[in-house]
Amino acid sequence: MKRLIPVLKSDGVETDLIMLIRTILATSKEIAFRVSQGELAGVLGSTLDENIQGEVQKKLDVIANQLLKDMLLVEDCVAAVASEEEDHAVPGNPAGRYIVAFDPLDGSSNIDINGQIGTIFTIYEKRDDVPYDSDEQFVQAGSKQLCAGYVLYGPATLLVMSTGGPTRCYTLDLTHGGFLLTTEKMSVAPDSKEFAVNMANYRYWHETIQAYFDKVLYAGPEFEKSSMRWSAAMVGDVHRILSRGGTFLYPEDKRQGNENGKIRLLYEANPLSMLIENAGGQASSRGQRILTIEPTSLHQRVPVVMGSPASVSVFNNAVFEQ
Repeated sequence: MKRLIPVLKSDGVETDLIMLIRTILATSKEIAFRVSQGELAGVLGSTLDENIQGEVQKKLDVIANQLLKDMLLVEDCVAAVASEEEDHAVPGNPAGRYIVAFDPLDGSSNIDINGQIGTIFTIYEKRDDVPYDSDEQFVQAGSKQLCAGYVLYGPATLLVMSTGGPTRCYTLDLTHGGFLLTTEKMSVAPDSKEFAVNMANYRYWHETIQAYFDKVLYAGPEFEKSSMRWSAAMVGDVHRILSRGGTFLYPEDKRQGNENGKIRLLYEANPLSMLIENAGGQASSRGQRILTIEPTSLHQRVPVVMGSPASVSVFNNAVFEQ
């Protein structure tokens, strides 16, 4: 099996970017250790604080966020970082070449039950037309990502990443502490009957979305043998889709604050869309390719459907082409 660095070099990734990726992964290994210790390390449970999203922070959320900030902001090549847990961009080196955004622990509601969680990250080139420490640094379309990936903490610690080419999967080898290439090129199945969605939100969805799921669940012969899988961690559901196909959906709904759903464009939708697309899948928001969306704010949310191309098309045709 190939080690991570030689694979990145063979893909033509620049040395500075390789070193930055190494820093992110070194931090992820520390997070993986904290996750594996659970209650033994006193990292379970919630804090008394809320993040910028209005969500109660888990202790491990705060720890993971701080670890990533501490490791990244001492890197000379990092101009700024943005986190789902931070109100604004955090400044690094004014001369840095890259900016990094991350969701330190996606699926944090699963922490206390030992469920699926993961770290999602994305790297962009620093903009020269705005201050290095401005939120506007991160107002870039997902198509400009240099690298996107996630680390999934489970029975094995997996890295899924693309630097513009194939979406590859690596497994953390605890023997020597490095990530080894275990899937050279992930491929999303063209079609699948599996889907991941929070059906508890059905009562809040718009009528066209409800009508689509009525067919999926009850009436549509084309949806026969459909099967729902929902882990309450986007990173886990997307990993399943990359592994065997399916769709992940998080539509907008009628509740105040949920007009654009709950998925963050910068921290979740863009990096996971890059991974899905580079594995042959599709990712869209209200019928638009997610990677072409021009952001308007740091914590912008978008409705999402991504996964097997045929399944994504069926949803878009049913909901947006009435």
